[in-house]
Amino acid sequence: MPRILFLLFFPILTIAQVDSKKIQDLLVQEKFFEAEEVLNTYLKQHPNDMEAVELLGDTYGHQKKWDEAMNSYQTLIEFDGKNANYHYKFGGVLGMKALSVSKIRALTLIDDLEEAFLKAAKLDPKHIDARWALVEYYMKLPGFLGGGVSSALPYAEELEKLSKVDGYLAKGFIYENDNEPELAEKYYKLAITEGGSLVCYDKLTKFYIAQDEPEKAILNLKAAYERHQDADLLIQIKALEKP
Repeated sequence: MPRILFLLFFPILTIAQVDSKKIQDLLVQEKFFEAEEVLNTYLKQHPNDMEAVELLGDTYGHQKKWDEAMNSYQTLIEFDGKNANYHYKFGGVLGMKALSVSKIRALTLIDDLEEAFLKAAKLDPKHIDARWALVEYYMKLPGFLGGGVSSALPYAEELEKLSKVDGYLAKGFIYENDNEPELAEKYYKLAITEGGSLVCYDKLTKFYIAQDEPEKAILNLKAAYERHQDADLLIQIKALEKP
């Protein structure tokens, strides 16, 4: 699941008068349609409950109902245009919608998508996810439309000020996609030195595999296992050691 999609749909908040635990249980069980029905029924009686509207948008997102999710997040923005997370979620859903339609149709969405992420970043100077979204967006956007390293790197720099690990990972992502493997490796290694999480090791492992360097990937996985003792790492090592 793309990072943007993964991050969009998990902040489940307590909702007045609605059984939030029931909704949480339904989402954990992936009973998204049932959750949608419960929330829609509730909102017919309580249309101004913005927490319920947000949760409904998240529920639509789980089902890839991008238009319905966009409508929910637009309602939130109309209610509170200064909420950075509402703009971030709206931009994320626009991004997922753009991936599901033709390239020509997608072009009609990118201005609103970019504006939503930029608004989220401006409203909240510490919004890490919005800055990650902008890094990914600009690296995927063609250069003639304003994409590329020069557009993405400033947000990686902002990320580094907020979280060195995120900044290093973002720069690794940028340089990997810009075909600068030495710089990408450098920043992925810096992320491991700074944070050392399984996510950091995984980014470097996947980079080595993409570069067709299985030996380096194995060494990195072994270092990760020595630190984290995660059995899944041994499975990955075995898979790469196969002739």
